[in-house]
Amino acid sequence: MTPKVVVTGIGAVTPLGATADATWQAILAGKSGVHTMDNDWSEKYGLAVDFAAQVDPQVVPENLKRVQAKRLDPSSQFALISAREAMADAGLEETDPDRTAVSWATGIGGVWTLLDAWDTLQEEGPRRVMPLTVPMLMPNGPAAAIGMEFKARAGVQTMVSACASSTESLGHAYDVVASGHADIVIAGGSEAAIHPITIASFNSMQALSRRTDSPETASRPYDTGRDGFVMGEGAGTLILETEEHAKARGAKIYAEVSSWGISNDAYHITGGEPGGQYALRAMQSALDNADLSPADVKHVNAHATSTPVGDIPESLAISQLLGSHVGDALVSATKSMTGHLLGGTGAVESILTVKALETRTAPPTINIEEVDPDVVGINIVRDNPAELPAGDIAAITNSFGFGGHNAVVAFKSV
Repeated sequence: MTPKVVVTGIGAVTPLGATADATWQAILAGKSGVHTMDNDWSEKYGLAVDFAAQVDPQVVPENLKRVQAKRLDPSSQFALISAREAMADAGLEETDPDRTAVSWATGIGGVWTLLDAWDTLQEEGPRRVMPLTVPMLMPNGPAAAIGMEFKARAGVQTMVSACASSTESLGHAYDVVASGHADIVIAGGSEAAIHPITIASFNSMQALSRRTDSPETASRPYDTGRDGFVMGEGAGTLILETEEHAKARGAKIYAEVSSWGISNDAYHITGGEPGGQYALRAMQSALDNADLSPADVKHVNAHATSTPVGDIPESLAISQLLGSHVGDALVSATKSMTGHLLGGTGAVESILTVKALETRTAPPTINIEEVDPDVVGINIVRDNPAELPAGDIAAITNSFGFGGHNAVVAFKSV
């Protein structure tokens, strides 16, 4: 029999706060983490988009020593800070290194390190390029930093599947724990890619919102006026272990990780399959693997990026998945507040899903003035948090990424 896998610790660094609790409280309050950027490069490069959802610049110096921070790309800095919080939250001051693993994710990796090094090479020559440039820019840099910090010798792995990355990392972590390969898995994802090149590129493909006059309202999933997503950054960490292991050490349990599902659209490098049928396949797989029925699902943290074409197929898939029970499931689109953290988004949204089950509270979706008439069937939580029912309930969180990647994790209340 497959053992129950549970979440015993959470940690987050997001545009809404430097901890998981600060982020959750801001989410419940319906706060937006999106602001006009304070930099000199938006104007320098003539960027059409000058806003994003950024982490408070004081978070890193307040949590990492200067020497350590200098040796880590921002994506690794955020990862390490969130992992420390999650491990402390789980009460894991010490673990057995041979039974501890890391399953991490990023969508882009150390873009700041790479491009800063390129500038240095061009302007100052090869002798001025930092010797740690490659370890800092590599996508597995954040996972490696966490692995070394916590002596995780059972395995340190990195998922790279665009915006589905950290949901896949949680799924992989579930498999590692359920198979008995490790007792503790530090799982999650991070991203720090708010850079002139990524903003210029996303804007060129017309993927970003251009609401420069009102950035706080730019991320508006399901709204008729949505015009693109908002770049975000940060990290989320969840500690996974078996229920037996957690109870034996007297750990607090937030929720059960029931199972997960994946699929691929194989349709377009940046656009999802319009009918949502393969997103549906990933959702259905997550339920089937967990022996859950549509009636069990009372909450969905949707991928819902606020793009004109992306929100509708997911809403169709959710409606088809839940059928006659779709009205009973409260759907939250939290990117309306956090922006889109790319490879880190699934981990942060999994934390929000776990908190929703723990507190029986579905987060709001802000900035909706008028729901797109093509978004039918789903029960969207708007403006204020909504109460989830008592008893045994389940929730799912969805992530979809460029390349057609679809990943879904199912959670149960405890």
